[in-house]
Amino acid sequence: MFVINRIAIIGSGAIGGYYGARLAQAGMDVIFLLRSDYEHVSEHGLKVSSVAGDIHLPSVRCVTASAEIGPVDLVIVAWKATSNSYYEEVISPLLHQQTLILTLQNGLGNVEELARLFGAERIFGGLCFVCINRTGPGELCHSASGMIRVGEYESGVEGISARLAELVRLLRNGGINAHAEPELSKAQWMKLVWNIPFNGLAIAEGGVDTAVLLSMPGMEDRIRSIMREVQAAGAVMGYEIEDDFLERQIEVTRPMEAYRPSSMIDYVEGREVEVEAIWRKPVLCARAMGVKVAEIERLLSEIELQLEQRVN
Repeated sequence: MFVINRIAIIGSGAIGGYYGARLAQAGMDVIFLLRSDYEHVSEHGLKVSSVAGDIHLPSVRCVTASAEIGPVDLVIVAWKATSNSYYEEVISPLLHQQTLILTLQNGLGNVEELARLFGAERIFGGLCFVCINRTGPGELCHSASGMIRVGEYESGVEGISARLAELVRLLRNGGINAHAEPELSKAQWMKLVWNIPFNGLAIAEGGVDTAVLLSMPGMEDRIRSIMREVQAAGAVMGYEIEDDFLERQIEVTRPMEAYRPSSMIDYVEGREVEVEAIWRKPVLCARAMGVKVAEIERLLSEIELQLEQRVN
């Protein structure tokens, strides 16, 4: 049985900061790789305002380069997929022979690239169903949910392996609502049911929150049409996503009120948006399987237009 003592958080923004803070609060040995917030966090610590209980870590182990951390037992990757070209440079110094890598990133292609670089046997994927925003340097606001569904990229066994069960147990011991997912690819497509329409339409409409989206005439019908295309693409790949799941994604979004999806925040703040992982790769997968996804393609075009106009 593998042992996890040291944990590195790579990408310590909203997602990495929150889950890393939960693990650190539980007494685990967690080291955060930070960029812009390093000076503030190293001096003042990390604060999380959370519906699951506030966290204040007055002293945080943090660095600015992964070489300062050295080998760890678990690497949690929580940066945006737009930074994936740095996988090899940043993660390599963190690995020993049995180090595991858990990516909490959105979209498609992340686990495959990690497996290519570091070996499939190391790789796990986690799908985060949570509302978290960074509100300032070293400050996060967690307003809803917090569940992670974790799956193994290549387990070699049917169902849930002992390694996956142990990793989920560790996350739960850290105060995280974690669940084992026997089909990681299916879970990725289920997450896209929300991410593709809500993240995408928030950008396509010029940078609006979920409350504004759901108040717009005809928008719920458009959201459902996009969700059904994700469902259809998943079905062709052997992943059955129930109709009730689609409707629940809308219903759980209503209480979020004026929630700002992460891609919308990147858009309005002028950062690179995860277009490739969240929209373009799913479209290419659907096309390759012969599934028509005209609504998603239309949305992708609208996103690209908004991004082009932002640049110009």
